[in-house]
Amino acid sequence: MTGSGGQRRVPASFIKELRIPLPPLDEQRRIAAILDQADAIRAKRHQTLNHLESLPAAIFLKNFHEDSHDEYTPLSNLADIASGITKGRRTSDPTRPVPYLAVYNVQAGHLKMDFVKTINATTEEIDRYSLHSGDLVLTEGGDPDKLGRGTVWRDELPLCLHQNHIFRVRVRPDIPLHSDFLSAFMASSTARKYFLRAAKQTTGIASINMRQLRALPVRLPPITLQKLFVDELNKINAQRSRVEAALACDDELFASLQSRAFKGEL
Repeated sequence: MTGSGGQRRVPASFIKELRIPLPPLDEQRRIAAILDQADAIRAKRHQTLNHLESLPAAIFLKNFHEDSHDEYTPLSNLADIASGITKGRRTSDPTRPVPYLAVYNVQAGHLKMDFVKTINATTEEIDRYSLHSGDLVLTEGGDPDKLGRGTVWRDELPLCLHQNHIFRVRVRPDIPLHSDFLSAFMASSTARKYFLRAAKQTTGIASINMRQLRALPVRLPPITLQKLFVDELNKINAQRSRVEAALACDDELFASLQSRAFKGEL
């Protein structure tokens, strides 16, 4: 690539002069058939994964349909809600680098931990903004259909803070509310409709503030029913982990086949 900054590009002359191996057509077809078969396995695995990702919402809807008579309670009565650490703030106290969750890391129903940034934080800030296992982390803004997306923190890192664009929701220990049930409720149509009504929207971007999140009416079915739902959820997540591991192996196999094919080793 040539150029600098965001203007780097592959020169057209390189593409024109690129030498491509050209085996006989029958050999090309044989290689393509092998790669197609391997890719078909990956596609089926992706379909299974997509199905598993949609199951929690379907089970939640089946078990906790909207016309039930469950009690609804403002989120502020059930959990402690806090914003996170702000980048660029000034402090005269000693600091040390600590990992922190940004909006990029918090996806709908899972965390994306392939790239985690660090921030210099004081001891007081580390105590204040550290995530605990079972905390629900939610984004404050983004595309309207992803508003309030989030998941449960499960100590993916020994120590991690959260950015100010990420809300931390910590269910109080005396409240009969399971954090995984709360996470599923946040993704339900009931919560989505509330967020869309309450959100401030500009040019396709929506955001919610602390006051609106605190006022969210949360469904509170009996804890026994919540735990049954979470048990089903855990089974789905275990199956999903197995499929993801198998898919990673499929990807490695496909890459190996490609490499061997274009080296003439297949």
